[in-house]
Amino acid sequence: MQILEHIHVNVNSITATVGFLEVAVPDFHFRGSGDAQGYGSWAHFGDENSYIAVTELPGAEIPPELRHIGLVVEDIEALMKRLDKARFEPADVSALDEHPHRRRVYYIDGNGLDWEFVEYLSGDEAQRNDYSK
Repeated sequence: MQILEHIHVNVNSITATVGFLEVAVPDFHFRGSGDAQGYGSWAHFGDENSYIAVTELPGAEIPPELRHIGLVVEDIEALMKRLDKARFEPADVSALDEHPHRRRVYYIDGNGLDWEFVEYLSGDEAQRNDYSK
């Protein structure tokens, strides 16, 4: 089985993105960080299988071609409560209950990265991947 190992984005502030992810995905942790000559400070935040890499680059802008980064969560209500408690507001809840087999919500972190969180309500692959609704 192949899974996405990592995504790497330039951000204005490592702290803004990692601080958001610490609340949103509490199972993730720092895998490593440092300073790469010519590139700047970087951090890897994730688990043993995959991670999100961020490099701090003052003035970095989120490319308009990057629509969002999607992560699967087990309990979207718990995610929303954690983020609400940390004073993050959803950017879009229109897809929260539009599908019978998945729930989705979107947030934007302190760097302007758009995050989609998905909770699957079915283990049936055909239902999870039904895009007719």
